[in-house]
Amino acid sequence: QVQLVESGGGLVQAGGSLRLSCAASGKIFHVTAMGWYRQAPGNERELVASITSGGTTKYADSVKGRFTISSERGKNSVLMEMNSLKPEDTAVYYCKADRGFCIGSGCSYWGQGTQVTVSS
Repeated sequence: QVQLVESGGGLVQAGGSLRLSCAASGKIFHVTAMGWYRQAPGNERELVASITSGGTTKYADSVKGRFTISSERGKNSVLMEMNSLKPEDTAVYYCKADRGFCIGSGCSYWGQGTQVTVSS
């Protein structure tokens, strides 16, 4: 059973930094992208940042210039450095891994989520 394990969340003051990490507990085949989503109370889950197997990155406009996503070559893991954190960054952050050669349900793996709280 493959699981994504997240760590690095916590409580930080505005302007501070956190680093989130995510790693698969088992082998995942044909991973095409990994990324981070977040969901704040009352909001829809949204993409924060992603990185493809080719190294292409994508960021939500709200975090551009502040967050940096990276992956370790040869490993199904992803990091996200979060700097200059703002209270509006407060959310549960979820790691996601996408599989290629897959249709329907079961094409993505999700972590359990890690809470990030940014105080004013």
